[in-house]
Amino acid sequence: MTGRELDAAGITDPALREAYTRCRRLNARHGRTYFLATRLLPVERRPAVHALYGFARWADDIVDSLDPGVPPHRRASELALLQRRLEKGLRDGDGTEPVVLALADTARRHAIDHRHFSDFMTAMRSDLEVTDYPTYEDLRAYMHGSAAVIGLQMLPVLGTVVPRQEAAPYAAALGVAFQLTNFLRDVGEDLDRGRVYLPADLLGAHGVHRDLLSWSRATGRRDPRITEAFRAAEDLTRGVYREAAPGLAMLDPVARPCIRTAFVLYGGILDAIADDGYAVLHRRAVVPRRRRAAVAVDGAVRLTAARITARRRPRTGRPVPPVSLMSPVQDPALHEEVV
Repeated sequence: MTGRELDAAGITDPALREAYTRCRRLNARHGRTYFLATRLLPVERRPAVHALYGFARWADDIVDSLDPGVPPHRRASELALLQRRLEKGLRDGDGTEPVVLALADTARRHAIDHRHFSDFMTAMRSDLEVTDYPTYEDLRAYMHGSAAVIGLQMLPVLGTVVPRQEAAPYAAALGVAFQLTNFLRDVGEDLDRGRVYLPADLLGAHGVHRDLLSWSRATGRRDPRITEAFRAAEDLTRGVYREAAPGLAMLDPVARPCIRTAFVLYGGILDAIADDGYAVLHRRAVVPRRRRAAVAVDGAVRLTAARITARRRPRTGRPVPPVSLMSPVQDPALHEEVV
C-alpha cells in the first residue's frame, strides 16, 4: 500500500521512497487519529502529509521522549542539530536524515513557506525552557509555532477552492483546536514532564494552581475545582473548533472528508474527556473503537462521493486525471485502522 501511495505521488528515487516510508511509520505509530484521517486522502497526497507529521513528531520526540535524566542542554543540542539539517535540506534539497529529506522534498513539491518550519522549531526550543503560560494570549503565541503553522503547512497539500490566504486563518485555527484538545487530554503526562499548558489565568479563575494539580496527580484524588477548570478548558477548545469550522468548505472537495474526519475524531476526544468526568489527571481519555470506525466509514463514503463528483465535473480547460472509484471502505489499510 505504501508503494501505491509513492507511485501515485510520482516519488521514484529510492532514497526518497525510504524517507517517506519512515515518515509514514512514524505517523502510523504515534498519530493514530491523525493517521486514520490521512487514509481518507487521495493516495497521491498522503506521502506529503506523512512527511509533515513525521518531521513534527521527530522534533517533538527530542523535546519529550528522551530520558528525564538527560540534561536540557543535551536536548537543546539535538534540536540545534535538527535545525541545521532542516535548513540545509530546505536550501539544498538533500540531507542524511531521512525525515528531513522527505520534508524538504514535500516543501519543494508543494511550495510550502519555509517560515512555517522556522516558527515550528522556535516553538520546540521554547519547550526546553518554558514550563507554563500565564494567560491564554501567551499560550496562543506559543501555539502559532507549535500548531497553527501545521495547518498552514497542510493547506498547499490539501488544496482549496478559494484563494489560499482566505482559508489560512481557518487552517491555523484548526491546528490550534487539535493541540488544545491534546493539552487537555495529556495534562497529567505533561505535568510529569514539568509542564502545564493550560493557561494559568483559566485555571486560577477556578482556584486551581500547579501544586493542586500535582497533588491530584500524585494521590489519585479528585477536586471539584479541577473538574470545573477542565470543563472551562473544554469550552474554550470547542470555541476554537467553531472558529475553524467554516474552513472545511474552503478545502478541495476530495480533501474535505479527511479533515472532517479529523475534526470529528478530535472533537470526540473532548466528548470522551467529559464522559469520563474530566479525570485526565488520572487516565487517558480514548474515543471508543466503534465510534472511530463509524466516523471513518462516513468519511470514506464522503470521499467516494467527492471523487465521483470530480469525475463528472472536470475543471475548465484541464483534463480530468483518472481516479479510482473503488470505495475507500474496501481499502485494506483503512480497514485495519478501524476494526
